[in-house]
Amino acid sequence: MADVSSIAIQGRITPNYDLSGLTWLRAGGPADWLFLPKDVGDLSAFLGDLPMDVAVFPMGVGSNLIVRDGGLRAVVIRLGRAFADVTVEGDTVTAGAGALDAQVAKRAAEAGLDLTFLRTIPGAIGGAVRMNAGCYGSYVADHLVSADVIMRDGTHDVLGPTDFNFRYRQSDLAEGAVIVSAKFRAEAGDPDALVAKMEAQLAKRNQTQPTKALTAGSTFRNPAGFSSTGKADDTHELKAWKVIDDAGMRGAMRGAAQMSEMHSNFLVNTGGATAADLEELGEDVREAVFQSSGIRLEWEVLRVGEPTPEAKDE
Repeated sequence: MADVSSIAIQGRITPNYDLSGLTWLRAGGPADWLFLPKDVGDLSAFLGDLPMDVAVFPMGVGSNLIVRDGGLRAVVIRLGRAFADVTVEGDTVTAGAGALDAQVAKRAAEAGLDLTFLRTIPGAIGGAVRMNAGCYGSYVADHLVSADVIMRDGTHDVLGPTDFNFRYRQSDLAEGAVIVSAKFRAEAGDPDALVAKMEAQLAKRNQTQPTKALTAGSTFRNPAGFSSTGKADDTHELKAWKVIDDAGMRGAMRGAAQMSEMHSNFLVNTGGATAADLEELGEDVREAVFQSSGIRLEWEVLRVGEPTPEAKDE
């Protein structure tokens, strides 16, 4: 493990930090280091001084993540309150990468701007930009003006939509680069109507998704290549949950990991599941779906790190 403790910082850095408590699935191993920068300047200076052979992993609120049980050989960077400001000017909303998607949607609605699609997306803005998050037929790509990014060498850059090359649940971002804020353009709407729209979306989510369980949101990308449009004529034939159901994997378990009975595209830690349980169950599902329909599901949940030494030797 590289010793980075001698690098001057204003924030806080901790060695061998157990990441399981920072992920929504509550599983996984330690990071070599966890760095909580004080501000953008602190982050930039740290990355500028960090040897380039040391891996960097930007981590949001851990909502879409499996950290394998052997942990992560990297400096994990987590952005705190200093990166969570949300401001509105005209038709533009600027949000720190650490701001929760839900809070950005609510702040925009209060100002009469429609970013309601963000309301039910778990996680923070940095991750939302990185994965082109979306639902109800709207995506980050439809609204992003630009993002401020600290590159792996500590330099600052401003990236536009074309730089990210957005695709369904994917984008391009240089290895080790950290998104620190993003600017969105939104259409105007009546604040009360926007709030009512978000309340309806939340009610629907709570009826159909295991929101009180330990999950990481949708486990696999929809084979159709798009999110639900939320319309009555929305087709379900190529939705991940449908092909998982067709393969008989709703409720399937491995150890304490389960594909939710409520929504079969949600991987759940029912209590004490290891990261290996969770990932291996996901692979069981992928194989069953492939055997059933010929479709090879793609993971939406990001899986990082190393397995336990025992798992490596098997």
